[in-house]
Amino acid sequence: MTETVHESTSRPSIRQLPRNVWAVGFTSFFMDISSEMVINIIPLFLANVLGVQTSIIGLIEGIAETTASVLKLFSGWLSDKLGGRKWLAVAGYGLSAVTKPFFYFASSWELIAGVRWADRIGKGIRTAPRDALVADSVTKETRGLAFGFHRAMDTAGAMVGLIIAAVIVWLAQANNLDLSKSTFQTIVLLSLAPAFLGVLSLAVGAEDVAVEKKRALPRFSLKNMGKPFNIFLVIVSIFTLGNSSDAFLVLRAQNLGISVIGILLMLVTFNLVYTLVSTPAGSLSDRIGRRRLIVGGWLVYAAIYFGFALAQQAWQVWVLYVVYGLYYGMAYGTANAMVADLVPDDLRGTAYGTYNAVIGLLAFPSSLIAGLLWQGSGSWSGFGPSAPFLFGGSLALIAALLMVIWMPKTGMQS
Repeated sequence: MTETVHESTSRPSIRQLPRNVWAVGFTSFFMDISSEMVINIIPLFLANVLGVQTSIIGLIEGIAETTASVLKLFSGWLSDKLGGRKWLAVAGYGLSAVTKPFFYFASSWELIAGVRWADRIGKGIRTAPRDALVADSVTKETRGLAFGFHRAMDTAGAMVGLIIAAVIVWLAQANNLDLSKSTFQTIVLLSLAPAFLGVLSLAVGAEDVAVEKKRALPRFSLKNMGKPFNIFLVIVSIFTLGNSSDAFLVLRAQNLGISVIGILLMLVTFNLVYTLVSTPAGSLSDRIGRRRLIVGGWLVYAAIYFGFALAQQAWQVWVLYVVYGLYYGMAYGTANAMVADLVPDDLRGTAYGTYNAVIGLLAFPSSLIAGLLWQGSGSWSGFGPSAPFLFGGSLALIAALLMVIWMPKTGMQS
């Protein structure tokens, strides 16, 4: 079955969003309950239980995203070729769900890395078709609202998952600074049910969108996607090189004395801000333009990262991480909406695959650089926990400046 996009002349609201957007939203809600219960404490498990160095943690996180990158590109291209997005997305979510139980048995960083990478393969399969399905299902006038709503549902799930994890940590080990193995295993077990509910939500609730004409076999070509999209990719690449894994923010919080339960509650508050900001920010981008929201979000990001570099007390990290939700709410969903603004409709899947692949490929050097900067000592004078945040904040400022002076207005809202 297929779903047809309908034009609407009334003021858009989330109640008017089509079934596909709601189905994708609930899938992300359930999957993020599962993922956020586990993913945010993996760096703590690696550091506290297995005694892994930050350079190895950076390597794991970097390869995890890089593993998914080529698949993001291929799955997006394939969804354009097939003219269908749903079942590729379902397959990707399904793979991530079936790999999660293996975290329970992890007793070495190599096994953690293997499961993490398998999970990211699932993300690589699903991300581009899922985003293209959302873009296919709405009009240009409601694109920002749809992606903002999707981010809000995704983040609301993350918040619920973190609350569940925080309750488990509190009951199992109270306010201990380090995470225990048994607590980690309990959280993994309870994360399995929402993961499979997420897969079911998409399989049952979504339908591929009807197209007006038969899709030609797409040929991957950056030239075919247009100059504005290529410039956007270059600017995003500069920003992403300094956007290391959030694992380093978690480690920085622990470095300044925040306990495991404190970190989880901090992340809950961050996701609350992210959830509250995403939908109105997406709707605002439909009215005033994507670029302004993205530039504003990147400037907030730079200020936060500089703050992380200078922070000396735990309460400062808490405040900064909560405000970090403002950056995500402003820029993340808005950037996804901009991709659809910049490319022809029949290349959306390929464009989302390319965009996500670039981000994924750069996640490896960005996280590896962050790990090395953090760990630097001895002859590397001045390196340490502050260094990766100074690096990331500086690149965010450069990217924001380039977005203002270099990003053309053609094919997008200013």
